[in-house]
Amino acid sequence: MSNTLFLTKRLLRKANILHNRTPVYLRQSKLNEQYLKDPKLAMITDCAEVLGKDLHDPFRTTVTINKELQVPFRVGVHSAVGGDHDHPNPGDMLCATLASCLESTLRMIANRFDITLTYTRVRVSALVDVRGTLRIDLTTPVGFQSMHVELEVAAKGLNKKVLNTLIQGSKKSCIIYQTLIKTLPITIDVITDKPNK
Repeated sequence: MSNTLFLTKRLLRKANILHNRTPVYLRQSKLNEQYLKDPKLAMITDCAEVLGKDLHDPFRTTVTINKELQVPFRVGVHSAVGGDHDHPNPGDMLCATLASCLESTLRMIANRFDITLTYTRVRVSALVDVRGTLRIDLTTPVGFQSMHVELEVAAKGLNKKVLNTLIQGSKKSCIIYQTLIKTLPITIDVITDKPNK
């Protein structure tokens, strides 16, 4: 068990809110047993594919997300590099990936520990200097220079210390955040004083 998860459980037990009957707890308990018996089962592969169609149009494509579900998603090119920006671009999708992973991780951990969330909002922005990809300035790196997260969360009957532990645990458990933080700086502004609804 990770140190963060251990501390989170200890803190939540002190707050008398760990009941271990939530949907996330029940599902993950079974998975934990399987993965302990056979660690190979924990290795998963996510997938997306672009099959080039309408190759005469360099500004739009379709990515199919998830091998089993085959969900089509239109993608455009940002106007900063000559596109029409009439569909989400790959940078938007990168931001969406981090925002959705962090928010769903927060909700899963909250549910696992029987915390009633009353409000969540995660907004992600990414900064890039496009002179690098356009080869205008060869000293400008090609890639995002930084990302920023605005995270707002409120929960019923939870003090700030436990709420902050929940947020730290979410950052530690968010696969996309942990992947990206190794390659570029990510700043986070956390707002926890949203009124409980």
